[in-house]
Amino acid sequence: MTPAEAWLLALAGLVALVLSAFALAGPVARRYGRPRGAAVLTAAALALMAEPVRAALGLGHLDLLLFGLVTADVVALRRSAWAGRRAAWWPGPPASRAPGGRLDALRRCWATGSWAGVGIGVASALAVGPALFILYLIVTRRWRPALLATVTAAIVTLAGTRDRPDLIDRAGPIGDAANQSLAGLLARLYDSSSTPVLVWLSFAALLLAVGLIRARAAHADGDEITAFTLVGLTGATIAPVTTTSELIWMVPAVLILVDAAARLRVGRRPRTGRLTGLGYATAALLTYLLLALPPEWTVGWNAYGFAVIVLMNALPWRPGVAPATPVVRRPVVPVRVPAIPGPRGS
Repeated sequence: MTPAEAWLLALAGLVALVLSAFALAGPVARRYGRPRGAAVLTAAALALMAEPVRAALGLGHLDLLLFGLVTADVVALRRSAWAGRRAAWWPGPPASRAPGGRLDALRRCWATGSWAGVGIGVASALAVGPALFILYLIVTRRWRPALLATVTAAIVTLAGTRDRPDLIDRAGPIGDAANQSLAGLLARLYDSSSTPVLVWLSFAALLLAVGLIRARAAHADGDEITAFTLVGLTGATIAPVTTTSELIWMVPAVLILVDAAARLRVGRRPRTGRLTGLGYATAALLTYLLLALPPEWTVGWNAYGFAVIVLMNALPWRPGVAPATPVVRRPVVPVRVPAIPGPRGS
């Protein structure tokens, strides 16, 4: 990579980070009546000090771009739900009018979120990890985004293989200290350069099931951002090799913990057995401090690997925050009261 390409990649990563902050932190600030611009800039500045962002920018990795592409599909699914809700409550010519030109077609595409799946498809073509989001779309029975993501990934992969066949990632050794996945964690616990395959496959299958089940439950409760974060954390856990730059989904996990703490503080009581607002705030602070520390202080004792597994199993979701399922308006049948009452006991 030439210096010019490295600078362009870093600039594209910064743009993806700021746009993702707008998509993730902006709605949180608006919900609490805070200025959205200040909240987004604060979230982006804090994210820049996190190790996954520092590693992606410093080493020239594509993880920030992949994160931005997947977040774009979160926005698309959210806008699709808004369009479905609007069509259900305000049907009429504006919702069904055919586009009159290219600008109208682009405006309608943006308003309806019909591009959902393209970002995941491009990200899956650039790396293997984002392909887990396609499985998540299938699990939640969103066939159109899943099909669009699969087709996009196939087209981009074929085009990239034909033009540049040398862009294939070659992972490092499993037992390397920089590998913070489950496989690397098990290899270091067994004091071996390779991980025990059967043990790793068993635990990986279990964590995959837990992550997808929790993501589907978050989606059903209307928190699509947490659902995608859980899928990202699951992919980082079960991958054979996960470097610190691929732990980017720990950053929105901190935002989710902060939002959960604020929601409980304004008067919403937690369910039985759940953490209080102070507990979520403490978890968010500890997670961010872990991300802000230099990796030399954390990778030696598998801090990132254990933190990702804990977050994947304990990250809360916020019901009704970012639903991605349109609300269908059902007619209410009025209760008819007879003019002449019937006999008693009937």
